[in-house]
Parts: sequence; C-alpha cells; structure tokens
Amino acid sequence: MSDRLPLVLLPGLLCDHDLWASVLDGFSERADMTVADLTRDDSVGAMAARVLDEVMAPRFALAGLSMGGYVAQEIMRQAPDRVIGLALLDTSARADTEEQKARRRALIDVASRGRFKGVTPRLLPVLIHEDRLTDDALTGRIMAMAERVGHPAFLRQQEAIMARPDGRADLARIACPTLVVCGREDALTPLPLAEEMAAAIPGAELRVIEDCGHLPPMERPAEAVAAMAGWLDRLTV
Repeated sequence: MSDRLPLVLLPGLLCDHDLWASVLDGFSERADMTVADLTRDDSVGAMAARVLDEVMAPRFALAGLSMGGYVAQEIMRQAPDRVIGLALLDTSARADTEEQKARRRALIDVASRGRFKGVTPRLLPVLIHEDRLTDDALTGRIMAMAERVGHPAFLRQQEAIMARPDGRADLARIACPTLVVCGREDALTPLPLAEEMAAAIPGAELRVIEDCGHLPPMERPAEAVAAMAGWLDRLTV
C-alpha cells in the first residue's frame, strides 16, 4: 500500500491525461494519482458513479476541470464522505443556459454528419489565452487530446454536459477543504462563476491564474501546480 495521498483527476470535454501532465509530474512523489476516463458515459451521474466504482481508495482528494468539475460536484452529491479535499478548476455550478445548449446541439449536429474535427484552430481562442495561440507545442497537444477522445465520446460528453443539474444549492453542503481555480481570461467559464462557487462553499479558497484562459494546467502549469500544492498541504487521509 502506498502512503501517498490518493488524488483523482477528472478531465474536461475532449481532454484526457495530458490535461493533467504538469500535475502528474509535479506531485509524483506526494500523491498516488489516477486520471479518470470520462469518455464512456452520457450523463454526469453515470460518470460520477463509474469513478466511485473504479477508484479503489476508500477516501481520496478530487480535482476536476470544466466538465470534470461538473462530475466532481456530482461525486460530492453521491458520496461526499469519500472526498477528503476538492479542487474545482475553470468550471461552474450552474446548468447550461438555453443558448449554451443550442450551441452544443449545433456542434453535435455537425459531428453527427461526419464532420467531427475535434478542437480546430478556430476554436482555440475560446480555450486558451491569446498570447498562447502561437505556441504550436501547446495547441498541438490540445488538438491531439481531442483526436484521442474522438467522435463517439464527444457526443456522449456533450449530452452529459447539457443535462447536468444546477448545483448551486448543493455548494453549501461541501464540508471538505476546497480550492477554486480560474484563469483570469477564461472565456468559457468566466471568473464570476468561480467567484460564485468560492463564495458559496464554506471555507473555500479562490486562486486566480493570471494571463490564462480555460486550461491552467496546460497554459500556466507552474502556477496551477503551486495553487494545488497549497491545497494538498491542507489534506489528510
């Protein structure tokens, strides 16, 4: 048995283990980490149940980004006693608006007609800070993640995201040490949504990553790891 802290990492839409590469490297000596597979289910509830079923540690720390944050909040509803610490990165407690659902349905329609292209250069400006759009290594990693996740999983993930509940009323019941992280220039889940969650979760800490969009662990890896390190220091199994 490892004496390292169990840490479960939940990726976002069209993301996989590479989203968390900086965290996996930065905490390799202090945490026993698992990157959950969120590609197999079409509801947030089923994703959360699968994570809970597959994680062997009876209690663990939990970090989720974007869609992973939605799943993390669902895990807090299903099994709060198993989570010793929660980190919510660039996510929201709100359900999709009708406008957001319409945009997702349009993407699903395009993908269903055989034109799925994952994350295209046209979509990158809403994902990462404008200063990083010319970083070919970073943009290549983001597009490669989407290709690995693929078309069928993309459809399942979009259906799950559209049907997720509004979880704002549940935030006050979160009792474990909680970190909320947001890139200052996040265009998909803007800072006010992070501030809303941090204000509603008792004792939550809010960390803003400067000059950063929606993907802090990839855009600003050192700053994201530093924020999570302080949070991990507060946790005990």
